[in-house]
Amino acid sequence: MKIAIVTGASSGMGREAVFQIGDRFPGIDEVWVIARREERLLELAGKAVPEGSGGKKWPASSIPARVRCFAADVTDPSGREMIGAALREEKPEVKILVNAAGTGVIGRVGSQPEETECGMVRLNCEALCAMTAMVLPYMGRNSRIIQFASAAAFLPQPDFAIYAASKAFVLSYSRALGMELKDRGICVTAVCPGPVKTEFLEIAQKEHEIPFYKKLVMADPKKVVNKAIKDSMAGRPVSVYGIVMKLFRLVSKILPHGLILEMMGRFGG
Repeated sequence: MKIAIVTGASSGMGREAVFQIGDRFPGIDEVWVIARREERLLELAGKAVPEGSGGKKWPASSIPARVRCFAADVTDPSGREMIGAALREEKPEVKILVNAAGTGVIGRVGSQPEETECGMVRLNCEALCAMTAMVLPYMGRNSRIIQFASAAAFLPQPDFAIYAASKAFVLSYSRALGMELKDRGICVTAVCPGPVKTEFLEIAQKEHEIPFYKKLVMADPKKVVNKAIKDSMAGRPVSVYGIVMKLFRLVSKILPHGLILEMMGRFGG
């Protein structure tokens, strides 16, 4: 059995990845969707009534592949063990792993509870590494790992310090992992979008608004995921959506980070 695994599947780009994988990869027998919110996962499987739907259920055929739901917190070892046990029992061939689970909160270091700040590292870094290591034994040639990082990985981000640092980790880890897996024929792509119109922003802005210039370059999650999959299929190690973010990546390579941070500070963040 050939499967895809998607973490963070209950919302945002993880949810969008589930639909696009189902549409574009007819050889996938099942998509294993993982998130804490079981109701959202059941919606993906066509087994629940979506909020705001007026009581109308989604058709089960809205995703061509079968959907298997895992209501699990990937930061919790017991949650990951639920998935590990299913892998050991089914012994599937994992063709695609999408690590889309992630979180971020805007604010200065120390302005949030310790659990919130350290939780960003546990989810964005530790859980991503643990899921990758667990799934790798079930992946063969021409399999793909898509890791959601962020354009915030390109340089430090005051008032978003922990999030940006965690995504810099994901970018570095993914590029190194890609080289390690090259001989096995497994492609690893780090996805580095700028601001995207998802529920993530609602969480990130609980205490502080994002800078206005970031709102000007807000991207559509469908387009970000579409490009991520295309770049993965092309074997690219990094996927950056949009000309503005590509320029940002280039500038962050050329100019001293201190100078860029000063400029960002003058424009509100």
